[in-house]
Amino acid sequence: MPYSLAEIRAGAYYDSVVLMQLQRSLAELPGVEDAGVVMCTAANKELLEQSGLLAGEVQAAAPEDLAIVVRAGSRAAAQTALAQVDELLARRRSTASADDYRPKSLESASKMLPEAEWLLVSVPGRYAAGVARQGLALGKNVFLYSDNVALEDEISLKERATAQGLLVMGPDCGTAIVDGVGLGFANRVRRGTIGVVAASGTGLQAVTVGIHRLGGGITQAYGTGGRDLSEPVGALTAKAALARLAADPQTEVIVLVSKPPSPVVAAALLAQARESGKPVVVDFIGYSPPEAQSRGEAVHFVKTLDEAAEVAVTLATVDDRPQAVDGRQRQEAAQLATRNSQFLRALYSGGTLAYEALLLLQDYLPAVHSNAPLKGGPRLENPHESQGHSVVDLGEDEFTVGRLHPMLDNELRVRRIHAEAADPQTGLLLLDVVLGDGAHPDPASELAPAIGHAIATAKSAGRELPVVAVVIGTDADPQGLDKQIEQLRAAGATVFTRHDEAIRAVGRALANDDRRQTTDDRRSAQFTIRNSQFATRSPQSSIPFSALNVGLEAFTDSLKAQGAAVVHVEWKPPAGGNEKLMGILARMRGQ
Repeated sequence: MPYSLAEIRAGAYYDSVVLMQLQRSLAELPGVEDAGVVMCTAANKELLEQSGLLAGEVQAAAPEDLAIVVRAGSRAAAQTALAQVDELLARRRSTASADDYRPKSLESASKMLPEAEWLLVSVPGRYAAGVARQGLALGKNVFLYSDNVALEDEISLKERATAQGLLVMGPDCGTAIVDGVGLGFANRVRRGTIGVVAASGTGLQAVTVGIHRLGGGITQAYGTGGRDLSEPVGALTAKAALARLAADPQTEVIVLVSKPPSPVVAAALLAQARESGKPVVVDFIGYSPPEAQSRGEAVHFVKTLDEAAEVAVTLATVDDRPQAVDGRQRQEAAQLATRNSQFLRALYSGGTLAYEALLLLQDYLPAVHSNAPLKGGPRLENPHESQGHSVVDLGEDEFTVGRLHPMLDNELRVRRIHAEAADPQTGLLLLDVVLGDGAHPDPASELAPAIGHAIATAKSAGRELPVVAVVIGTDADPQGLDKQIEQLRAAGATVFTRHDEAIRAVGRALANDDRRQTTDDRRSAQFTIRNSQFATRSPQSSIPFSALNVGLEAFTDSLKAQGAAVVHVEWKPPAGGNEKLMGILARMRGQ
């Protein structure tokens, strides 16, 4: 008979990656059926309850306490598993950073690395604003990865940063590239002459990857956080980043990427773009320009992330010529278009990629359900169950509260792939696979077996199940672009490296419509010919990058792997996480 046993560690804080690793290690021990390792927030308690792991002592624990719960076949097996927790934690500590001295305060870290101009913050949201304020007080620009930060905190942080001539990227900023070093989830791209400002993490990745693939390079790529272009925030970070790029002599072309902003904010940003003195490529995804653009207009509107990369490269001096077109990808796309499928089931880790897919699929399909639909679009009744054509963003809060982002943890998507394959209404599976520093070290190693199993499941039921994977990555990424593509293809997937081409191919297949194929191919062919005339330029000189990191150890490891100087702060919640005492401490610091 299954036996559950829980251990509460009061005030013991670990980052979410360490907790995920510990949970997986416990679940793999002999006799263990399931395990849960979480901080005892209300949301995490709810997750434990859904898994049947919510013991009475966990229910009574405070949010700053750590709960370790195992369900095993016997009491002895559960006790043996809990007895190994400390050993597993020590084993899972990052070898890349465990040998370094770790200061326990930002002030001490700043003294250790005084040249550091950046602070990376990835602590739980209720503490993040306080850490960011400390960073601004020390004169640091802030990369604020943390989500669940109050809107009023975001506004006050950005107003303070603007007054100091600093940047606050975020909250919920997943990606940036500063002085050639990727922050958060970022791909390894060459230096060049194109600057990017993006209110989207995966949108920024798709554009910078596209620029790299076509021979261009990046000066700086600044993230803003998803709320920055809303009317309350007023694009404070986007405006500051745009001004930086306009003043940067290395930047020849600027790219702006966002979901449709507030009309007032859009007007202000576009006015600033026109006054920048540089060509600006704008992809406000799904946004209709207020008026037709005149010839010679400095602002160039595009409809997709890949088109933004194309136009930016045509306007800039590039380092190298574009890579050859993947002929196999074209052939696979043509074969895909001949298949008569039923319903699309798209499982995305990138929210902006999911949004772009919904926009493009409007040209092919009558209705596509989503847990993050377009304005007026059909919403899934239950995000955990597909209906009709569905595009699911697995990075939305209903999937990520209490667990890692799907770009780090494939477990949820693997389970969903199996469920979709078992559904006789599933006619085509679509996945994005996003590479780069900070992301899963080998996503195809987990996704490819799931894809192979899904195809076999459908075949055993007398069905054919095409699977399409869009790989967002470069030849320099640590996962190995070719290796990832080979694994996915070997499992039976059709692989694309351009998101818009993948969606159009999927749309044609599902709508049984090949009328747009010739137009799309002609556009790509014209682009390749046009780019063959590009001049080359010498690589941009490397500028040393250094930073302080508070939160995920994986970000420290990523920065070190890229050759950056970094000090990791051994952060713990202030005042043991006690809200009242935290407020007193903040007032004493003048925050």
